[in-house]
Amino acid sequence: MRHVVLIVNPFASRVTERRLHVVESSLARAGSVETLLTQGRGHAIELAAEVTNADALVVFSGDGVVNEALNGLQVEIPFGPLPGGGTSVFARALGLPRDATAAAERIADAIVAGKTRRITLGRVAERRFSFSAGIGLDAATVRRVDALGRRRSGRRPGDIAFTYEFVRVLASSGFGLEPSLEVHGLGRAAAALIANCDPYTYAGSLALHFAPQARFELGLDLVAPIRMRPHSIPRFLRYVLRGGGQERAPDILYAHDRDRFEVTCDRPLPLQADGEDLGDVEHAVFTAERNAIACLV
Repeated sequence: MRHVVLIVNPFASRVTERRLHVVESSLARAGSVETLLTQGRGHAIELAAEVTNADALVVFSGDGVVNEALNGLQVEIPFGPLPGGGTSVFARALGLPRDATAAAERIADAIVAGKTRRITLGRVAERRFSFSAGIGLDAATVRRVDALGRRRSGRRPGDIAFTYEFVRVLASSGFGLEPSLEVHGLGRAAAALIANCDPYTYAGSLALHFAPQARFELGLDLVAPIRMRPHSIPRFLRYVLRGGGQERAPDILYAHDRDRFEVTCDRPLPLQADGEDLGDVEHAVFTAERNAIACLV
């Protein structure tokens, strides 16, 4: 009989006892299910590292714990993310339904059929990321959202809060950002966003296409506004909403399907990976780990 390990963050915004029971029942069609509950930040890294002989590793949580599991995984095991967070970018970008029950049914079907999709992961600061990383603008937004969650319920707010805080970050700069970092070989920019896929993130049901050419099967893409002025922000937002234009814009650095990006900052700037705040950095190297994992989709 197949053995499915299910790592669950019980504190994720969309994880409830009822949903967990339904998810377990759906996955049970594919084999015996061993459920492991995380107890705090970083615990999923430890739990995933101990999974060595399972037929599948499924994670029911938000993107943060999914990221931890990917960083803990030590052996080749088919991997399936279930959307349990407010945004759950990775699962949705893979084409899974936002509803965890429907997503669990699809993953169970994939386990039974042995159907997987090999994808590339990124790496920065000795940490894997599954869909995005960035220095500056988006990382500062992540930090604001993270602080907001800890002030209230302890659960991080969802994608609407991210959009709101993104605007607040721009407003705090006077809706203008000047070059503050160097992307080696490409030039100076105000921020650097590294994507492993498209969409980059979501606002509710709306996909936001920061790096529209990025694909899971390829390397990493970079989009880096050289500077952001009040008159350029609406145009940039139109690019993001319609899914194109920034790759040809003269005031935006865009690089597609690369194995490596190196960034040096003028001063310490915030760094994020998969929506997790990794602190301030003055230098970062982003690398592509091609064909890194087999996803159950």
